[in-house]
Amino acid sequence: MTSTHLLFNTAIGVKKPESIRNKNASCPFCARDELTDIIDTDDSIILLKNKYPVLENAYQTVLIETDDCLSELSLYPKEHLVRLFTFGIKHWLDFQESGKYRSVLYFKNHGPLSGGTIAHPHMQIVGLHDIDYMENISPMYFEGMNIHEENGVTFSLSTKPKVGFYEFNVKMTHLDQIPTFASYTQMAVHYILNHFPFRANSYNLFFYRLDDAIYVKVVSRYVTTPLYIGYSIPQVPTNLERIRKDITSKYFE
Repeated sequence: MTSTHLLFNTAIGVKKPESIRNKNASCPFCARDELTDIIDTDDSIILLKNKYPVLENAYQTVLIETDDCLSELSLYPKEHLVRLFTFGIKHWLDFQESGKYRSVLYFKNHGPLSGGTIAHPHMQIVGLHDIDYMENISPMYFEGMNIHEENGVTFSLSTKPKVGFYEFNVKMTHLDQIPTFASYTQMAVHYILNHFPFRANSYNLFFYRLDDAIYVKVVSRYVTTPLYIGYSIPQVPTNLERIRKDITSKYFE
């Protein structure tokens, strides 16, 4: 079971604070003076050990993105956005290259349908001792309609999405491309939250290291289709070209 499934510790899980759905709950990330097990900081960005490590046989960390609890990735000024991506990607790669883990997850939840519990902007870096996440990842998930390309970074809309419907991909091959990589990611998030024909209030970011490239997949989140839950069959919407043209007109013309 340890090679394909993660064990979730329910005894710890029930203690986790919930501020996405419970707006009256206090935010643990705003109480900065009370944070413990801090690994590294860069201005308002903080990486620390997860206080509620619900995943067994894993090393869990939280990356607090900002000291503004009401902010969100689509709103960050460019300087902070690039600082955040540089900081997060560096630590994610350092975890991978440490040799301590079979693979390392780097992801972000935002909104009530994203799977997250705390509203304060944050990401997570999780080292897995037994599971290689790449065993479930195919290069076809990153194929798509090209939206824009600049400085060697590509921004595309998946034609073979992993889960289904709308998934954006951003690809870079060198760390000096992070400013463009971060900018494209922010555009995808902004479009999902503000311009989608089916307006979404939730999304995920998933980072991947595949061959010689780094990808981030930006996934708009709705109630997951039963065809995927029951049969692992992704669905591809018929209006991808219209979405591609709409993004191009709003952000690149």
